[in-house]
Amino acid sequence: MTSLVKRNLGLVQRRTEASRNAADRERPSSQEEHEPRRGGDEQDDDDTGDSKETRLTLMEEVLLLGLKDREGYTSFWNDCISSGLRGCMLIELALRGRLQLETCGMRRKGLLARKVICKSDAPTGDVLLDEALKHIKDTQPPETVQSWIELLSGETWNPLKLHYQLRNVRERLAKNLVEKGVLTTEKQNFLLFDMTTHPLTNNNIKQRLIKKVQEAVLDKWVNDPHRMDKRLLALIFLAHSSDVLENAFAPLLDDQYDLAMKRVRQLLELEPEGESMKANTNELLWAVVAAFTK
Repeated sequence: MTSLVKRNLGLVQRRTEASRNAADRERPSSQEEHEPRRGGDEQDDDDTGDSKETRLTLMEEVLLLGLKDREGYTSFWNDCISSGLRGCMLIELALRGRLQLETCGMRRKGLLARKVICKSDAPTGDVLLDEALKHIKDTQPPETVQSWIELLSGETWNPLKLHYQLRNVRERLAKNLVEKGVLTTEKQNFLLFDMTTHPLTNNNIKQRLIKKVQEAVLDKWVNDPHRMDKRLLALIFLAHSSDVLENAFAPLLDDQYDLAMKRVRQLLELEPEGESMKANTNELLWAVVAAFTK
């Protein structure tokens, strides 16, 4: 994060603290006894970004990194984000305990040859995830990770499988972010047509996301993917596959940018097959990585 953003955050924190102190002085003593302050809890939420109102899915985080703040849409030239968002769905479902890969068997199939199995069909509370989960659960025989990324994206020549395509994914994710107070909705005229756009309205959440990605490969770099948070590791891989990772690194100084990209390349050069065999790993996560890096 740049020094300007740090100074701005520091100013906001100092103003917040000053307002809180003023409110405490005005509050009657009897009210203080019955209403203990929750400042500590609020600070925890700010630090972790895990308050219920602003908790984002992997798909929403990747889309948010790709959206232009003022214009409210992704680059017209980005043809990678569609498949990247489908990969996000598979990993999100796996991390939530809904999907897994079939057992490898005696001959030990490769990650990309193993089928995706529904582990639990319990609703996730997210319409897109539940729609994808239903497709996977109802499909017999099961399909591989690579096949599901293509089917959910509509990239198939088989007309009998076009019904698997999840439509208007970016627009639906943007509406989720509007409901969470991250984006707003506007109409823009592009000469020949009108388009619904979703400009950024809560910059704090996006800056917190960018900071999280930057710190993962800079200040908090652990040089071991298995010591990293699985969700954060997946975010880095999928942001790169969706061609939006550069947006998180754009504010960095040149030397920081070079170091961050060097460490991202280290992650991209890992061998998914070998990494998936290590302890405490998520095989489906590495299967998605293999599908995008093969």
